[in-house]
Amino acid sequence: MTTTVLPLTPFAQSASARPRAVAHWLLLVAGLIFLMVIVGGITRLTESGLSITEWRPVTGAIPPLTQAQWEHAFALYQQTQEYQQVNRGMSLPEFKNIFFWEYLHRLLGRVIGLAFALPLLWFAVKRAIPRGYGPRLLLLLVLGGLQGAIGWWMVVSGLAQRTDVSHVRLAVHLLMALLIFGVIVWTALDLLSPGATRRRMPTLGIWTLSALGLQLMLGAFVAGLDAGYAFNSWPLMGDELYPAAAPWLEPMLRNFVDNPITVQFVHRWWAFVVLAFVAVLARRVKAAGGRRESALIHSAVGTQILLGIWTLLSGVDITIAVAHQGMGVLLLATTLMAAHKSQLLRDARPRAAAAAG
Repeated sequence: MTTTVLPLTPFAQSASARPRAVAHWLLLVAGLIFLMVIVGGITRLTESGLSITEWRPVTGAIPPLTQAQWEHAFALYQQTQEYQQVNRGMSLPEFKNIFFWEYLHRLLGRVIGLAFALPLLWFAVKRAIPRGYGPRLLLLLVLGGLQGAIGWWMVVSGLAQRTDVSHVRLAVHLLMALLIFGVIVWTALDLLSPGATRRRMPTLGIWTLSALGLQLMLGAFVAGLDAGYAFNSWPLMGDELYPAAAPWLEPMLRNFVDNPITVQFVHRWWAFVVLAFVAVLARRVKAAGGRRESALIHSAVGTQILLGIWTLLSGVDITIAVAHQGMGVLLLATTLMAAHKSQLLRDARPRAAAAAG
């Protein structure tokens, strides 16, 4: 099938549109974002996020190279509440260890920005972007820049009066990364579908992603509040379903955001609400002919729940916890694949019936 390309601003259209090439580039960027989330998880778990106290989007790509530069970076960190109250007495070599993870996290952000912006410019010049995709790709570019600003907004929250970053801002930062990841994956799937046709999200997909998005937000709260350490037993929290002696905040709704015990409790059991939605979506796509997508989403959600339980029982072992965070991204990807395949097969039925007629 030949893709017909019509004039589109800001990207000029021509018959040279290359949807598969654009899709493969987007999937590469999605892979980098997945890596970024993994490194971000390590940064949080090693409490490295406040080790760089300045935001220098360009010059910050070069780390300290001399002893004087390292001592200056360390002196800035020593002014933070985290150092004063948590890490007082830390040595310079120990500081370099936490600096490494935050530096790598920020460096990956810069790499992703270049990996998106430069090929986008090249595809635009070559008029290789199919009709209708230009505005979406520009929006992704803007969201990527906004994500960098949100990252710094998050770090700032921990530099003055706190000893760590705001868990709410951490959640915003993670959810923005996952939003960008999700739009990129969906766009790539569109470009790889017959005729590079843009598909709408099916209603069941919207509900499933909404449930998953809430669970991912709760996971960010758990990480930011260190709530994973509150109780390391499962399915009970200690000897109770919910500990009766646990402190309770006022007003009540604050507990679902600021109370580590409540947040861990809800995160534990909302996972099975997500499982129910995923199971229905998997059944729907399998019935439509998407057996591979059904198997993938089943495997992802099962593995994710097991990793979540294992994270608790291990006392939040860093390797298991990071695997749990990474699997969350893969679950998002497989959910998008299942929803897209479901819609693609649904759209194909009328055309198949018309062809048969």
